Amino acid sequence: MTGVEERRMTTETATVEALELDRIMALLPHRYPFLMVDRIVDIRGDDFCRGIKNVTINEPHFQGHFPNRPIMPGVLLIEGMAQTAGAMCILNHGAGSPRLVYFMSIDKARFRKPVVPGDIVEYHMSKIRSRKTIWKYSGLAKVGEAVVAEAEVCAMMMDE
Repeated sequence: MTGVEERRMTTETATVEALELDRIMALLPHRYPFLMVDRIVDIRGDDFCRGIKNVTINEPHFQGHFPNRPIMPGVLLIEGMAQTAGAMCILNHGAGSPRLVYFMSIDKARFRKPVVPGDIVEYHMSKIRSRKTIWKYSGLAKVGEAVVAEAEVCAMMMDE
């Protein structure tokens, strides 16, 4: 554990207040330009967390999507949801050996509003269920109070 993580014990599980970028990168194999979450906060076991992505014009996908009106691709919002949930699962269940989380499915994906440079996206991830090494989460991507995307994502954790 790094000094930026604050732990608070509850009766059932440890609640981690925040994961900074260095700790996220220790948990996930993703790197720039494909790391879609900058910080994870309000972690409650593997039940809930919020990932935060600061969207900047410097990101390479804005060169082609779209040059005169930059819009973050919806698939990258879904990827940000999955990375947020994956980091939470590895944090809570990956101790002892390197773990990877593999996407299995995306369901009920909806895109509500465009995300543009300067926006701060929050990924609100809530566990629907888990069984052995498989987790299913419901995710909302929000900018402020507005829902910009939503989806259910399912993934499997495996040894590296």
